[in-house]
Amino acid sequence: MTALPTSGRAWYLVARPDGWPVPDDVALREVPVGEPGEGRILVRNLYFSVDPYMRGRMSDAKSYVAPYELGKPMDGGAIGEVIASRADGFAVGDHVLHGLGWREYAEFPADRAVKVDAGRAPLTAYLGVLGSTGLTAYVGLFETASFKEGDAVFVSGAAGAVGGVVGQLAKIKGASRVIGSAGSDEKVRLLLDEYGFDAAFNYKNGPVKEQLKAAAPDGVDVYFDNVGGDHLEAAIGRMNTFGRITLCGMISQYNSTEPPSGPRNIGQVLTKRLRMEGMIVTDHLDLRPRFVEDAAGWLAEGRLQHRETTVQGIENGFDAFLGVLSGANTGKMIVSLDH
Repeated sequence: MTALPTSGRAWYLVARPDGWPVPDDVALREVPVGEPGEGRILVRNLYFSVDPYMRGRMSDAKSYVAPYELGKPMDGGAIGEVIASRADGFAVGDHVLHGLGWREYAEFPADRAVKVDAGRAPLTAYLGVLGSTGLTAYVGLFETASFKEGDAVFVSGAAGAVGGVVGQLAKIKGASRVIGSAGSDEKVRLLLDEYGFDAAFNYKNGPVKEQLKAAAPDGVDVYFDNVGGDHLEAAIGRMNTFGRITLCGMISQYNSTEPPSGPRNIGQVLTKRLRMEGMIVTDHLDLRPRFVEDAAGWLAEGRLQHRETTVQGIENGFDAFLGVLSGANTGKMIVSLDH
């Protein structure tokens, strides 16, 4: 029997960021690793996810999820291999999805893990297109925005992990037009050539309002917002009567130190009879089985594409997180751990 590790590294939050997070806000520390207790498993993490919502958890402001605690390891989605088990239904060698990322090893109750099948899809897909990322797109488009065939859809941050899936799901389900914004010409080409968007633009090349008007001459029925700010204001201006807006993320504001100034045209929500609703994926976990069944089928058929940006080594985990906030990723940002 291979000896179990006695220690591993984990990322700690040691200070709450003011504006953009900086290296002094976190620390990578060596922590002890022990054998699992009764009903628990010990997992060697293979991959962990870094996501924009984690910026909010670095603050102590009240939100939908508890903030990270100072002086304690951070957490988030992870895929790992069970290396010791004292729980029924879990054996050494099983691959599991769980919530204790940002560390090399995790010991926790087995009921907090979900076994995943490496034969059905690459393991990293369960952090992205088959995980909470994909479920967010699925719920936000079909449940929150009440998408229907023939809708024209605009997705901001469309080359990100969630946005790219949203646009493709809309195409699969018969959208009349899918438009995306992204932060580089390379990402725009990805949306058009690989994801099948009908139109896309680089928001850095000019005012979003003008570029969206050109891309959506007949208006927008559904807007999936990952960005906020000027994107939300521009979308409201192009929405058709009785349009629906899903508020999923506000990445343009996560590191702001001043309150946002708008949208300045919020009155159009009333005059156009728009429906604007925020969504949090954890409110809809009951839809996960249906989503995985649908998405796995679309993946197998080649109708759903996904990209990942992988950063190697736990020591580069914080840099990977900063990369998500600055838009350095295409698709899902994942940290692969060396062992």
